[in-house]
Amino acid sequence: MTLTWVAPLLSGCAAPAQGPDLDGLLPTPLLLLGEQHDAPDHQRLQRQTARVLLARGQLAAVVIEMAERGQQITGLPSDVGEARVRATLDWTGERNGGGWSWAVYGPLVMDAVRAGVPVLGGNLARNQMRSAMADTRLDASLPADALQQQRENIRTGHCGLLPESQIVPMTRIQLARDRTLAQTAQEALQPGQTVLLVAGNEHVRRDLGVPQHLPAGQALRVVVSLAGSAGDTAAGSRAADRVWRTAPVPARDHCAEFLQQMRKTP
Repeated sequence: MTLTWVAPLLSGCAAPAQGPDLDGLLPTPLLLLGEQHDAPDHQRLQRQTARVLLARGQLAAVVIEMAERGQQITGLPSDVGEARVRATLDWTGERNGGGWSWAVYGPLVMDAVRAGVPVLGGNLARNQMRSAMADTRLDASLPADALQQQRENIRTGHCGLLPESQIVPMTRIQLARDRTLAQTAQEALQPGQTVLLVAGNEHVRRDLGVPQHLPAGQALRVVVSLAGSAGDTAAGSRAADRVWRTAPVPARDHCAEFLQQMRKTP
């Protein structure tokens, strides 16, 4: 089952008018860009950020939540076709993160590929989810208060529809995803360059997400992107270095969609 987040818990005042506000964020060895998956402006800002880094010759790699760890583009010719790139990343709908749209994320991937920059899947493989759900060691990967917050996020993010018995196992999947994203990004670090990691807002949070699974002292910057007035001040500056606010997206009843998804799941 794919995690469905109903609403982010972040807010801020920094907002790009046209392009990304990168002042004070660069240089950094690791730049984490969060997104709302249904906000096209967020994917546009990701592409623009990558192009800034490419123009400076500073993009070491692009790590994406939208492909599994181990699926990667390295060493392919710059004129490779999109079909081969998609096949190499195993970009096959439900097998790849629950149906990520190539039309949405393909342009970012192809910009990097055309420039000879590695594109690395960072998400937990689906065949590892069951073992992650039973891995009690994951519970120790966050401080107790942060772990409780993650569990509450799983509960509310799934509209209170999950059986209580699933909260702990589903939280472990989230923790395992953050851990694999962190491992992939860390392995891609290059002196004097920036690894760009693209994932949902909850994955990039300093207080709960990927940064918690990196070595202590690892330099990085975190940006959370919010559409319209979404979010509140619950996380404050603990979660991100900057918040990019963009135009609202059409309202969707995520809970109704999730309920329908649950009914279809065997």
